[in-house]
Amino acid sequence: MKLYSCVVRPAALALLMLSLVSCSAGRNAVSGRPDGSEHFVNITDVIPDVILEIRYHSTYNFVGDRVDGYDEPTALLTREAADSLKAVSDELDALGYRLKIFDAYRPQKAVDHFVRWAADLADTTLKRCFYPDVDKSVLFEQEYIMEKSGHTRGSTVDLTLFDMVSGREVDMGGTFDWFGVESHPDFCGNPDTGEYTGGVSARAITAVQFANRMILRRAMLRHGFKPLDSEWWHFTLRNEPFPDTYFTFPVRKLGPVR
Repeated sequence: MKLYSCVVRPAALALLMLSLVSCSAGRNAVSGRPDGSEHFVNITDVIPDVILEIRYHSTYNFVGDRVDGYDEPTALLTREAADSLKAVSDELDALGYRLKIFDAYRPQKAVDHFVRWAADLADTTLKRCFYPDVDKSVLFEQEYIMEKSGHTRGSTVDLTLFDMVSGREVDMGGTFDWFGVESHPDFCGNPDTGEYTGGVSARAITAVQFANRMILRRAMLRHGFKPLDSEWWHFTLRNEPFPDTYFTFPVRKLGPVR
């Protein structure tokens, strides 16, 4: 019986190794995400019981239409921000709450849509729902609309609490994306001390509503997020991994990175 040699000559071995490296590089080029989304995760993969109400994928938002760049009603964050949010979720779960997210990563295309909408002073479709006391002409001046958003860096989230006992969203005394002082964390109280001070405004929130805002705020701060002084629902990871990068890929459910 004839035996066949399995010895590979050095030159042939070198050629084989070069071929394998080239194939591997090709696979990475195909399966990777050159748009930067490989640094992001689906929030539902990290926090399975999170509730999503992605307003900008719907028509119920201050624009009154689905916003550009929201291809699917899902929520994305950088891995670092998602892991910190998971710690928030675990803490609040023990108190009987779940997290409800309105927005997370926001592509630059969506921000550009906001800017175009704000420049069209005649379009006031949902003014009564989100900015009844604010003239649309001052949205840029008062920084309700800006050409850049922290959301586009991937580590900012807009959220509230959901009460698992009542089966309802927790009453925060105001709606997400309300343009006005009523949305400020210090409205009717001191967010640093948690002291409720009340107010004389017809829209003043109650002590319970203020306390509910503080439950969310304190949990977020304890796990590495920083607040915004004009929106009680808005938080950014303090040590965000991409502080100077504004991503452009659309909001859609991410597949695995191979």
